[in-house]
Amino acid sequence: MTTFADLGLDPKVLSAIIDAGYTQPTPIQEGAIPPALEGRDVLGIAQTGTGKTASFVLPMITLLGRGRARARMPRSLVLAPTRELAAQVAENFDTYAKNTKLTKALLIGGVSFKEQDALIDKGVDVLIATPGRLLDHFERGKLLLTGVQIMVVDEADRMLDMGFIPDIERIFQLTPFTRQTLFFSATMAPEIERVTNTFLSAPAKVEVARRATTAESIEQGVVHHSASRKDMQAKEKRALLRALIDREGAACTNAIIFCNRKTEVDIVAKSLAKYGYDAAPIHGDLDQSQRTRTLESFREGRLRLLVASDVAARGLDIPAVSHVFNYDVPSHAEDYVHRIGRTGRAGRTGKALTICVPHDEKWLTAIEALVQKEIPCVESPLKAKASEPRERREKDTPRPTEAAPPRETPRRAAEPGPAEAPRDRAERSDRGGRDRERDRDRDRRGARPGRDAPVVGMGDHMPAFLTRSFKPSSETTEEVTD
Repeated sequence: MTTFADLGLDPKVLSAIIDAGYTQPTPIQEGAIPPALEGRDVLGIAQTGTGKTASFVLPMITLLGRGRARARMPRSLVLAPTRELAAQVAENFDTYAKNTKLTKALLIGGVSFKEQDALIDKGVDVLIATPGRLLDHFERGKLLLTGVQIMVVDEADRMLDMGFIPDIERIFQLTPFTRQTLFFSATMAPEIERVTNTFLSAPAKVEVARRATTAESIEQGVVHHSASRKDMQAKEKRALLRALIDREGAACTNAIIFCNRKTEVDIVAKSLAKYGYDAAPIHGDLDQSQRTRTLESFREGRLRLLVASDVAARGLDIPAVSHVFNYDVPSHAEDYVHRIGRTGRAGRTGKALTICVPHDEKWLTAIEALVQKEIPCVESPLKAKASEPRERREKDTPRPTEAAPPRETPRRAAEPGPAEAPRDRAERSDRGGRDRERDRDRDRRGARPGRDAPVVGMGDHMPAFLTRSFKPSSETTEEVTD
């Protein structure tokens, strides 16, 4: 059985690993650390949640144990696609380098340039950055990359999805040709292979799992939903999400809910909060301090539901996530692997449920083709709730054969017949009385009943000018002519 002591790490690093509670390396760590300590380039391919971060942080600390950093010239560089992942790498460095004197700087957006410049000016051994902010510092003349000895690219496939590959290529060209490169990714797209063939020299390839596989410890399921009306789809999906959370009950200690769009993240988070669920959003448009607070609350167990865009899908290490809910099916099949990889980490079990509406079917098919397995269908809890009222309605509603015959329209008669009901006779008597009273009123006004009755609404008096003819007489015409 291999232990960390067998990998050739520095004793100070081993002491920090033991303090952190780890004794055995994961397969990716066991395969990547020895060639990295030999100074070789490493290409690591492993599914998310397998310990890739420690695979480059541990050998980096050991290799940088000798030497000293110079101002504005970091000795090593770690590139991460998102602020959260970069901050997580910085936390790992603090954990494993606590017994050394190595220094670090974290360059991410949402933080003051002045504070970051002050750290770079002092000189740092490890520079952890997102590509955009790193190039900002370089273009301002605050940073030199000619002293980089070790360069790490983490979550390279996510870099590709976010459009960072041109920035990565430029950064590679700014670093020395003699650098050591450690390249890690969960999937290997053709563009990623092109970059590795260009910038890595005879790398040691470590592939511990089939490309784009999902962990066996994750129970997966998909709920198919067709909206009753097109304009009701979003509302019904939110109701379905709440029903799924309720059905999991106490087993759902915490969960990450993924949406495809940032606006949808805010809407879903507000909807859950409105119905009394402990939920908060996290996406790229939020202020960095708010993102940090939300993530910290979720990590510490003070927040139950984290509604996120794919900014949180890559690399976040929160070991105790019990569930992942895909409110939207990801449009990129690889994102599904990373999303559900937030649960079932470090040997734990997890559950991932996906809501699929009709127009998402093509994306679901692509996901199943990528992971090479069919995702089991799960019954919708909304159908289970609707079945009982429907059965009750069917029981209370008479069958077509038992329906009452239609009522016949009563035939009019001049006078009530002998079999006529007393109520009908009374109504006819009242009606006749009213007619006789109306005739007496007409007689009093001197009008004949029927044809000479006054027009309703004109009143009893007609002004005399209305009876005059407007056509001039012949006598009047002769007088005017004369």
